[in-house]
Amino acid sequence: MMNTTTQAGAFSERLYQSSKEIWEQSHRHPFLEELKAGTLDPAKFIYYLKQDYVYLIDYAKMFAYGSIKANDLLTMGKFSELSHSILNVEMGLHRLYAERFGITREELENTEPSPTTIAYTKYLLDVAAHGTLAEVAAAILPCMWSYREIGVLFAAAPGALDHALYRDWILMYSSDEFGELTDWCIGIMDQLAEGLPEPELAKIERHFVMASKLEYMFWDMAYREEAWPV
Repeated sequence: MMNTTTQAGAFSERLYQSSKEIWEQSHRHPFLEELKAGTLDPAKFIYYLKQDYVYLIDYAKMFAYGSIKANDLLTMGKFSELSHSILNVEMGLHRLYAERFGITREELENTEPSPTTIAYTKYLLDVAAHGTLAEVAAAILPCMWSYREIGVLFAAAPGALDHALYRDWILMYSSDEFGELTDWCIGIMDQLAEGLPEPELAKIERHFVMASKLEYMFWDMAYREEAWPV
């Protein structure tokens, strides 16, 4: 597992280590292994795209909460920039992918969230509504950080970029632009954690671990094409 933390001893390193085993399980999940190999069933990828699209709508709101809770204009602006990137760049890639399969933007937006998608997004929004800015940063960080790690690892894997269907997905999450946004989120996490008492740090860590578990569940949900029982 590739550690992208740049500050030895920083709080983000503690977070990374606390979820290392969970992230490694995600890396070994058949959804990602097959995506990397180019053998993933397109139906599973379409299901993932649709669920991830409605997930990203709420995920973008998390960064809006970040702007609201920030105490300086620079931080407010950066959280706003991240929200814009999700709504217009990341979700734009989802829309382009959907067009390849004849799925309209309206269909994407009207996707019924699965049980796992609801569990994940409502957990995030609960943290955003009731938590501090540090808690918000901890809850949103596993998604960006783990996707960047997956993207970089996949881009370096022999043959992974040869598969036309999944090439653009890998290129987006391995891009310098996405990496720079992720690095900023890691950095702001370390800044916000500096000087906090251990009980607060432990609470922040719990959010990071929970979001990491929900990330794993999201991959698993997509592979199973999870449906409501009725």
